[in-house]
Amino acid sequence: MQNLEWYHSLNLPALHPPDWIFVPVWTIIYILMLSSLIIYLTQKLTFKQKLPGILIFIVQLVLNILWSPVFFYNQNPEGALIICFMLVFAVILNIGEFHRRSRLAAYLLIPYLLWSIFALYLNIEIVRLN
Repeated sequence: MQNLEWYHSLNLPALHPPDWIFVPVWTIIYILMLSSLIIYLTQKLTFKQKLPGILIFIVQLVLNILWSPVFFYNQNPEGALIICFMLVFAVILNIGEFHRRSRLAAYLLIPYLLWSIFALYLNIEIVRLN
């Protein structure tokens, strides 16, 4: 992670997990996301039918990618919080759209949603405590 010295200088919430947990958790989540996307894309649908799910997936992925540089590089927890709210909303939309075509593809995104909600809690608390 970028700028860990700054991060560790912040007042962190009581439920903040240890740093080592983030890499394995995100690795599992990214594997589940990729599996979900592959299952969705292999459904017997036209490209036009798949397009809404693809676009929502891209939006949530971009939001996911944007969070770290905004939080760590820019040292902007408030900006990261806005992104995190949008991310949770986008993941919910993604699950809903995938569920219309494949329950399994949708269910594979549930750990991502739960972790994103936990990240939202952490981000809210960091803003509140600092």
